[in-house]
Amino acid sequence: MKNILKYAFFFVAAITTVSCDDYLDVKPMGRVIPETLTDYRSVLTRGYEAFPKHKSLTTLRGDELLLDQYGQDFSYFRDIYAWNDTNPDKITTGFQYDALYNTIFYANVIINDAAGKLEASADKDQLIGEAYALRAYSYFDLLNLFAKPYNAATAATDKGVPLALKVDLEQAYTPESVAKVYEQILADKEEAKKLLTKDTQTKGLNYRFSKAALYALESRISLYQKDWAKAVEAANNALTYKNALVDLNATPVLTTSYDGIESILALEDVFNNNLKGSSYASSDLLDTYDQTNDLRFAVYFQKLGGDYAFRKGGELAQKCSFRASELYLTKAEASAQLSDLTTAKTTVLTFIKNRYKVAGYNALATTVGSMNQTELLDFIAQERQREFAAEGHRWFDLRRTTQKSIMHTIIDKDYTLIQNDPRYTLPFPQNARLNNPNL
Repeated sequence: MKNILKYAFFFVAAITTVSCDDYLDVKPMGRVIPETLTDYRSVLTRGYEAFPKHKSLTTLRGDELLLDQYGQDFSYFRDIYAWNDTNPDKITTGFQYDALYNTIFYANVIINDAAGKLEASADKDQLIGEAYALRAYSYFDLLNLFAKPYNAATAATDKGVPLALKVDLEQAYTPESVAKVYEQILADKEEAKKLLTKDTQTKGLNYRFSKAALYALESRISLYQKDWAKAVEAANNALTYKNALVDLNATPVLTTSYDGIESILALEDVFNNNLKGSSYASSDLLDTYDQTNDLRFAVYFQKLGGDYAFRKGGELAQKCSFRASELYLTKAEASAQLSDLTTAKTTVLTFIKNRYKVAGYNALATTVGSMNQTELLDFIAQERQREFAAEGHRWFDLRRTTQKSIMHTIIDKDYTLIQNDPRYTLPFPQNARLNNPNL
């Protein structure tokens, strides 16, 4: 009875007054208290739906975009593009800190409540496994937006984000260390690994986690933590389920389609339509392509006057969180870091054979074959930049690697993000700080 009263109070009070915690600004799923497997599946579906479009906003902070200062949405993006986090205009689009915690709330309902109510079944295990995976992914993105990049030497003292692991109206939310949040991410990932029953998800349901998607997440986490051996192992595990690559020589189509052969998890709109219509590809990005031999150039970009617009994004059919290309490039990078240059070269060549014309690939194969470790790592980083243009990877990649200096120009004024700038880490949103002084 106490548990039912807690949820009844929470669902009703939250939709009529405030959320379960002001700083989290969590929105409930409604007045119905879930009881059946179908009910809980609906709750988790709401959690998936709540996962935000923050990857688009990270693209504004990196070196991929030229923001159209005459576009109708310019004012909503200007301060992000200028890295003005201290005193942005009130109409500036905010990073969706609260939305990520909203997704975590839905996952918590499944993890903490469904286990005790539902009868044992494979579907129950799959549901709870997905909730653990979704919570892990949400915390991973929260850390990579609002905390310093993972550094094993300082992670125990670097400030991370608050951990909200249960529905608790009275919990005091204080940021935990980066190390502790990663410990929770890894624990959730292991719980998901025990429970997930589906190797992959069918088309249309592939916004849900599967074993393939979990291993893809594990490989990304390990890459960011510089746990190179685990990154290779996880990538290999994911590749046992999904290893097909689009051959652009035979099929010149976007590789981000939710129903494409590379799709592993199609959860996020990583480059939304408003930003797509308000930006062009930067010269920094365009200059990385061999426009004669790299087949991606014509597929990923469209010339408009003197600029190039992105073909990626802006439609539901291109929802993309994990795809096979990432597994190859993660395996290549981690293998190179382990000084296993043979595996690294073989892996990256397997990948680029599907992205370049035959003549271009043959020339690159010779070049790659003679690269040393430093040259190879630089080439793999460039391939990540080319492959994942406007998919939300670049800002996170810059954070975990060079944290290079970037310059953006707005109405003839230059703005600079210096190398290793503290603004590579976002501050907690102002409304969150006002509602929770512990931040």
